[in-house]
Amino acid sequence: MKQLLKDIITDQKTFLAGRDTIPRYFSESYLNNEEIIIVSGVRRCGKSVLLQQIRRKMPQQDYFFNFDDDRLTQFRVEHFQELYEVFVELYGEQNTFYFDEIQNIPGWEHFVKRLYNSGKKVFITGSNARMLSKELGTYLTGCYIAIELYPFSFAEYLTFRGRDKLLKSVSGTVERGEIQSLFGAYFVEGGFPMYLKSNDDIVLKTLYDNILYKDVMVRNQLVNEREVKELVYYTVSNIGKPLTYTSLAKVIGVKNPTTVKNYLEYIENTYLLFPLSQLDNSVKTQLRNPKKVYAVDNALIRRLGFHFSGEEGRLLENLVYVELRRRGGEIFYHNSGKAECDFVVRDGFRVCQAIQVCFLMDDPDTRERELRGLFDALNAYNLSEGTIVTNAFAEEVTREGKSVHILPAWKWLLEAQWGKI
Repeated sequence: MKQLLKDIITDQKTFLAGRDTIPRYFSESYLNNEEIIIVSGVRRCGKSVLLQQIRRKMPQQDYFFNFDDDRLTQFRVEHFQELYEVFVELYGEQNTFYFDEIQNIPGWEHFVKRLYNSGKKVFITGSNARMLSKELGTYLTGCYIAIELYPFSFAEYLTFRGRDKLLKSVSGTVERGEIQSLFGAYFVEGGFPMYLKSNDDIVLKTLYDNILYKDVMVRNQLVNEREVKELVYYTVSNIGKPLTYTSLAKVIGVKNPTTVKNYLEYIENTYLLFPLSQLDNSVKTQLRNPKKVYAVDNALIRRLGFHFSGEEGRLLENLVYVELRRRGGEIFYHNSGKAECDFVVRDGFRVCQAIQVCFLMDDPDTRERELRGLFDALNAYNLSEGTIVTNAFAEEVTREGKSVHILPAWKWLLEAQWGKI
């Protein structure tokens, strides 16, 4: 095993040396604390690249190992000690470890906990939310900081396109026209780095196939591929629409709605799809209410779902949802029975934001409906202001002593980067 580990370390080092990477945002405050840093997210979103960025900022960089390697089929938890010994043999004693896709090895948390207890700094990545959370919650409680990584944000997309000067400010007709155009491209192309570099749909197809077969079917020992594929197709074709497990069971032809619930949990664990619950004071009612489903990236929706004219509103809604996940907080939708608001964000026990999404606000009836839904949420949660995210329209509305900021999506997306323009 030791010779194999040496060969893999050498091969991975050679491969990484020639990679052209795209930088990801990461708070450097995590570099010097004691906790284990866990970076999780969907396949190919940039976790490995981020891990390499972190390595380059650290004084000790050599103890790196990627467990997503087909030569490691016989690697077991007892082999971690051999890996440690190989590191010391090759590079001498160091105190910082970098493990990529470590969740492939059952029992990994025991070795990582031993490193932590001996004063080592550990950075790890993983692509499965359930496996990570289960192991972290049972064995590493209080020892780690978990970070979820997603495909490029709009700010990162601008950097990728070489237009990062727009991150500082946007002024004048030309720059506003340029950033609106760039947003239009991001809206369609999404944020998967490899897809943006290649502009080849085969990248998205391969990504989806790997998620479906490796992360959903094989990992959960499922055999009915048709049911899972039809579930993904239907939910992605109905982004942002209320769905129940019972209705989905009928669509894909299974008898038990619990089967659909399990399928969606498996898919959610891969970060491909995210069910969204309606906020309710009763947890039981909240679980029983219809769910809305969103996808990790707009380009994948275009690749996987049924396309139709007029879908821009739901695609914008999906984009806003993913950005809210990047920013943290618990996300729900609001429905009082009289009106609906697309997203409310809860921090602890308090709702702190209400956000409506509307691609076009030109029609007076549409404008009034969106405002009515937002004000219904503002009143329900005692909020003084809310936001409507649009494609390109901007306006300030004051009513009933409450303020509504109607913003173009590009401006709302960049607010977290450099504040309000």
